[in-house]
Amino acid sequence: MQPDAPAFHARLGDAAASVEALLETLLPAADTTLGAAMRHGALSGGKRMRAYLAMESAALFRVPPAQALRAAAAVECVHAYSLIHDDLPCMDDDDLRRGQPTVHVKWDEATAVLAGDALQALAFEILASPQGAIDPRLQVRLITRLAQAAGAMGMVGGQAIDIAAETAAAPLDLEQISALQGLKTGALIVWAAESGAVLGRSDIAPLRAYAADLGLAFQIRDDILDVEGDPEVTGKRLRKDAAAGKATFVSLLGIDRARGLAEELVARACDTLVPYGSAAGNLRNAAEFALARGA
Repeated sequence: MQPDAPAFHARLGDAAASVEALLETLLPAADTTLGAAMRHGALSGGKRMRAYLAMESAALFRVPPAQALRAAAAVECVHAYSLIHDDLPCMDDDDLRRGQPTVHVKWDEATAVLAGDALQALAFEILASPQGAIDPRLQVRLITRLAQAAGAMGMVGGQAIDIAAETAAAPLDLEQISALQGLKTGALIVWAAESGAVLGRSDIAPLRAYAADLGLAFQIRDDILDVEGDPEVTGKRLRKDAAAGKATFVSLLGIDRARGLAEELVARACDTLVPYGSAAGNLRNAAEFALARGA
């Protein structure tokens, strides 16, 4: 099933514009190297899918938009920090991100490390600030869950497994790749989707299950694009996983089976949304977009 593309892209664009407008006011001015690097990392394009998930999940529970926007901005700051650090020579060593020079290329490695560190800290400041008018008990819950999603039991843990796999005696198998990507890519996606239920004082389990499947489907599509994609469209260097000899969903399954697995995950993610009825239409579109996106 194809997403309602015009409606989805309009909503995605609205989410991106809203979160970028808030980040413009929260990020340091560009009159210092650090401020300019943070802005480059956080505001230089991107789909803003995590922001979209935070805002759309909150809409299910009629959470005030201003509260949802704080969650959206926080998760985008953590995501931006992760990309800046992921691009460093000691990690993936990329010189292009979203069609622009990566932070360490535009400035230097020390600036990139500090810009990423500062963006991570800003994420928690955004959530903790009284300006969001979020119940303090919910603030603590959101902050705790985001720290877990970003840390050793989440995104950073997944990155560590990924790095270790590069020099391991044997490549990872399908179960191990799924677990790795569930942490490295999926943890922040899950946090974004569940944040709306937290703010809405509702059960987070359905949205966590939805987002876990969405995150894996999203990664499978990334692996497919790394093989079939156009660097001009994706805005980053491709075919690097194969060159490094890394196991991916595509290297393990082949293109067709990997695409089939992504379709199964998206179908399951959409089934998880059934209890929410038509109100979850925008989240269904996000899952279906994971299969259709070209970058």
